Amino acid sequence: MNHDAALSAPPRRARRIVLLGLAILGIAGAVFVVRRPLMMSAPRCMAGRWHGCFDTFNGVVLMTLVALPLAVLVAWASACRRRAAGVSSAWRLSLAEVGMVHGTVPFVWMTMMPGGGAGVVPARVSLVPLRDLVTMGPLGIVGNLLVFASLGFFAPMRFAALASVPRILALGAGCSALVETAQYVLRLDRVSSVDDVLVNATGAVLAALASRRWWRTEAQASSERSHPAPTTAG
Repeated sequence: MNHDAALSAPPRRARRIVLLGLAILGIAGAVFVVRRPLMMSAPRCMAGRWHGCFDTFNGVVLMTLVALPLAVLVAWASACRRRAAGVSSAWRLSLAEVGMVHGTVPFVWMTMMPGGGAGVVPARVSLVPLRDLVTMGPLGIVGNLLVFASLGFFAPMRFAALASVPRILALGAGCSALVETAQYVLRLDRVSSVDDVLVNATGAVLAALASRRWWRTEAQASSERSHPAPTTAG
């Protein structure tokens, strides 16, 4: 029996519980702060109405929070399936997959919401770096930092090939450029700005640095493929 491994298991479990508790408290605190605007969209969202729910920022945020328990359930089911198949790091891989989707899709949805002149006003583009940054304001900058933050946080945990800062920077910039291009092509009454690409990519990199200790390296990926997780005797 490996006594070192047995002794290290309780601290790791306690650390995970503490991190989970802090995450829950953080989400609860954020919900409490924005509870009033979210409740404005609640009746329409609960009635399944498109207008006033899925076409508003408040409605999308509310439905994202409502769907959070379902996302956790999907991650749990995926982790259980992986553990039964003998895959190591089952929870990390499953949480990373669900986190990338659940944390990115709502922000992309909000960035693709059409403005009042969608389809009428000409498409606009701004290619001068830092010109639009001063007009974003603190809320706009924070929002742009969060668009691909979940992708930057979870992608290197899930895909060993993305476990480097330059690759995450390229991933964030590429995804942001696709969104800005779509805004321009679809004439959504939004400004396709190079500053959005820069801030989105920066947010992805900052989030990736926050999850660096859990990155899945090529060596770990090869080890997981060649050595399945050992089963413990009952």
